[in-house]
Amino acid sequence: MAKVHPQAPLSSSSPGYFTSKQETFTIWMKSLIVNGHGCTVFDSNGQIVYRVDNYDSRGRAKVHLMDLKGQILFTILRKKSKFLGVWEGYRSSNGKEINPKNTPGFQVRRSFKGKSACKVIVGLDKNQIQQYRIESWSKGKSACKILDKFGRLVAEVKRKQSTCGVVLGEDVLTLVVEPFMDHSLIVGLLVVYGLINRKL
Repeated sequence: MAKVHPQAPLSSSSPGYFTSKQETFTIWMKSLIVNGHGCTVFDSNGQIVYRVDNYDSRGRAKVHLMDLKGQILFTILRKKSKFLGVWEGYRSSNGKEINPKNTPGFQVRRSFKGKSACKVIVGLDKNQIQQYRIESWSKGKSACKILDKFGRLVAEVKRKQSTCGVVLGEDVLTLVVEPFMDHSLIVGLLVVYGLINRKL
């Protein structure tokens, strides 16, 4: 039976959520909590680095992206909007839930035009606004890619394949993040994408 996480030798990596090289993660669209909803993210060494646990139901209006120890990295809230779904992510500096009156670190708006599934604005809390978009490979599937405003790929999610080339289940995905991107931010955006598509 194929393992969910990649098999790779242990190696040192840069501290924090940024690295100067392309990084590969495995996303398991399952919660670590029995009967819970969420996802678990493994690094290339098979270590859990991020997790989301929903105790009640899928598509909740508030979820927390946490690290392995349960420290909150982002609080993600769904905002009421008459026409489009709007989600905001608030970065936590102390591992605890933040005040929603603060300025969000990112905002995701559902899009119904062209290929883009979502429009993304990041850096709202630092007055360093950058624009991205999330494009889905096919309707209703988990595979997608995140592009910057120039159309350059910054992250991509696909169905995971084992080392033997066997495609694993739809709930096991490979995430590839390009260099110098904030891994926690990318995972936060993908959490929103999963919530929009009721995968979480």
